[in-house]
Amino acid sequence: MNMEQLSNIVDYGIIGILGIMSFLVVFFWIERLLFYKKIDIKNYTSQEALELDITQNISIISSFGANAPYIGLLGTVLGIIVTFYTLGQSGNMDVKTIMTSLALALKATAMGLVVAIPAIFFYNHITRKAEVIVTKWQILQKEKNANQKI
Repeated sequence: MNMEQLSNIVDYGIIGILGIMSFLVVFFWIERLLFYKKIDIKNYTSQEALELDITQNISIISSFGANAPYIGLLGTVLGIIVTFYTLGQSGNMDVKTIMTSLALALKATAMGLVVAIPAIFFYNHITRKAEVIVTKWQILQKEKNANQKI
């Protein structure tokens, strides 16, 4: 594999993967919000069944949020390898060239953080909404049990 291919992997592969992850995070977040709006907790007879339905796809958001910085870091490491290889081959030790190349290598880490930060926010938001739904179901069950005893 030559350095041109490695550079393309960073520019298109890593950034592309992070872009897809970002899209999927937003997609699953919106999907969960829409599901939570239409869910009728009265239709559930067990807490386990409710929890299975409301926690679907949440782990995907969490996994993407946790792993996006590492994918970005991989892109940065590959970009730095390309930078050092190119500098070594050219023999040009110009500070301007070095700094520009390293700055461009860091774009993958920045993109990883751009994906991860909102993903973790969305995960926390959805997890809290799921907890509230379960709590509302538990309250409903207690009210049903209290009414049956009367």
